[in-house]
Amino acid sequence: MKYTRLVSLFLALALLFNACNTKTQSESEQAASTEAAGTPATDEAETQAPETTASTASPETGIQFSEAAWKTHLAKAKAENKIVFLDAYTTWCGPCKMLQKNVFTQKEVADFFNKEFINVKIDMEAGEGPELALQYPIEGYPTLMFIDGDGKVVKKVLGYQSPEELLAIGKGIKSGTAL
Repeated sequence: MKYTRLVSLFLALALLFNACNTKTQSESEQAASTEAAGTPATDEAETQAPETTASTASPETGIQFSEAAWKTHLAKAKAENKIVFLDAYTTWCGPCKMLQKNVFTQKEVADFFNKEFINVKIDMEAGEGPELALQYPIEGYPTLMFIDGDGKVVKKVLGYQSPEELLAIGKGIKSGTAL
């Protein structure tokens, strides 16, 4: 009896992990139909990869993330007397993808963050990410950090935030009440 429960639990976990690491059937069908139409198929993760474009959304629809070297961001923040908004993410993180899709694209959030902050998105497992993860210890993903021009963390927020929550956090940083 115990053996059967353990095997069932193991199988359920294996199926869950497998589901997290494979395309859904509709994504596979969409890719197949796109290929059949003569258009090369792209994986959804490839089309959303922030490191492939200068920004992750058009100026009208989302936060504009810069791709310069980290030291360049800090120097710019210091010169402009602004705070760096850092989205520390990973490619496999579901809540990170939800932030990108549902929060960073909101007009009110984007307008405020584009005006008030130096916005940076860094995959913490690629490029400068691992080095920054040592400098700014990460407890989980996504981690949203507000960092001054000297590299000091002003505020650190862990996990998914709704558009209203992120906007309130940003406004608190600007007004000095969230420090």
